[in-house]
Amino acid sequence: MFDVVALGEMLIDFTPVKSQGDNYLFSPNPGGAPANLLCSLAKFGKRAAFLGKVGDDQFGHLLRKTLEDNHVSTEGMVMSKQYQTTLTFVHLNEHGDRSFRFYRNQGADTMLEPKEVCYELIDRTKIFHFGSLTLTCNPARKATLSALEYAKKAGKIISYDPNLRLSLWDNKQLAKEMIQKGLDYANILKLSEEEAMFLTNCQDYMKAAQTLMERYHNLRIILVTLGANGSLALNRHNCVSLTAYPVKAVDTTAAGDSFFGGFLYQLLELGKPLDALQEEDLISCLSFGNATGSLTTTKKGSIYALPDLQEVKKLMNE
Repeated sequence: MFDVVALGEMLIDFTPVKSQGDNYLFSPNPGGAPANLLCSLAKFGKRAAFLGKVGDDQFGHLLRKTLEDNHVSTEGMVMSKQYQTTLTFVHLNEHGDRSFRFYRNQGADTMLEPKEVCYELIDRTKIFHFGSLTLTCNPARKATLSALEYAKKAGKIISYDPNLRLSLWDNKQLAKEMIQKGLDYANILKLSEEEAMFLTNCQDYMKAAQTLMERYHNLRIILVTLGANGSLALNRHNCVSLTAYPVKAVDTTAAGDSFFGGFLYQLLELGKPLDALQEEDLISCLSFGNATGSLTTTKKGSIYALPDLQEVKKLMNE
């Protein structure tokens, strides 16, 4: 059995490491939101597996090795000889906040077909996780929806990170339509403040979260990340918010992914049904997620920046 199986993109983040005059030098770092989350969980000792497609090229092999080095199962990873691994260039401002430029036209992650999904892995997991980037176009959209239908029928807990990247969609309307389609399956939802407002047209993230909870009856937990201001957790009976841990941020890449990984780790540790979670349980999970996300911002890169269990507990104790 696995604790979490995630379907989605895995790619190379080219992260700026230094500049020469007006030119930046970029370092290739393995990334992709679902893979970041899985590696975060695996570093905490949870059993994780990846479902997705990469190119049978030097970057694809680096990604596969990275998962294996981080003790994430790759039996559901498809290596494509026809399509290349997706690349992303990360740009950072003076506060460490990042923006992305994707090189993904027929990138391998978008070309995953329903028949290539290893449904057996879904049978063998407690939580099935997905994001919206494989919903941007077919055939990956069909593969994602097929996996979601399978996971729902199998009675799995389904977690969802929309991870809005408007530049990857044909238009805003399609983005909203397909991301909302994913909400039909989700039991646990993680949003940024921007994503919460985008999906509901509410200008207040609290009202946006409450609106989504009322609209989608399958939802049990909604998380809203607020950057340096911490995060919020909402279920049918409780709402809690916690401030972020004070750290010196240098790169916010993967902070949201590791936050979600930390939250799911503590949720798995509690071992309670979602409907049985009390206020103190939400606080426990949110605090661990905040610590994980905060520590990730103190290093550059994605997977390479993820903290281990000892680091997270040390920060929480301090």
